[in-house]
Amino acid sequence: MYLIVFALLIIAALVAWWVWSSFLVLNEYERAVVFRLGHIRGEPKGPGPVLLLPFVDRAERVDLRTISLTVPSQEVITKDNVPVRVNAFAHFNVVDATAAVTRVQHYKEATVQFAQTTLRSTLGQHQLDELLTDREEINAKIQRLVDEQTAPWGIKIDVIEIRDVEIPNAMQRAMARQAEAERERRAKVISAQGEFEASAKLSEAAAVLAAEPISVQLRYLQTLIEMSSERTSTIVVPIPVELLHHFGKPKDPEA
Repeated sequence: MYLIVFALLIIAALVAWWVWSSFLVLNEYERAVVFRLGHIRGEPKGPGPVLLLPFVDRAERVDLRTISLTVPSQEVITKDNVPVRVNAFAHFNVVDATAAVTRVQHYKEATVQFAQTTLRSTLGQHQLDELLTDREEINAKIQRLVDEQTAPWGIKIDVIEIRDVEIPNAMQRAMARQAEAERERRAKVISAQGEFEASAKLSEAAAVLAAEPISVQLRYLQTLIEMSSERTSTIVVPIPVELLHHFGKPKDPEA
């Protein structure tokens, strides 16, 4: 009697295990590629419960959410032979679960490795100044190249963006000296332009004063008023040269 009960318990446990192992519950963001005896069984399953045959069916889960991965730092030689280290990050997601499982092994690692290679080869075609100023254009180019390669794998690249650019210390000092020289050049150009404009205005003012002699006298009186308002102990009064002729040698009466 006890043997029959024990055998029934074992049978019930096996049936429960078989029923439990026959169902696979998938979340809303998951799909399952089911293989039956090595062959794909239709379209990806899910979300919800999926019935599997024990020892016959095998399921590969695929996450359809956006995946964010960091592209490891790379040593790159730019077109103008400057060594820099760059790293980037990538956002991508699976759009075809069957292709991601059957056409590439470990699609995440494969995507990151190809992004590394593309990053290194693309940056080697640009100069350092372009890398620093045209980063958005370079990011778009890298994204396009990686997306074209990973599309057959069922991968859609959303974003690939360069994060950091490490420049050697010697190059940083050279760039700082170049920036300082550029600022000095601009300052000198602005100063020279200001002097040129000031001299042009002075030339125009001299032409006006020459046309109206009375303006010189008015300007002279205005200058005296401005000088008298200052707290100074000495005031220099300019005297026109014409007045000095009246204080010259007296004329000879016999002449």
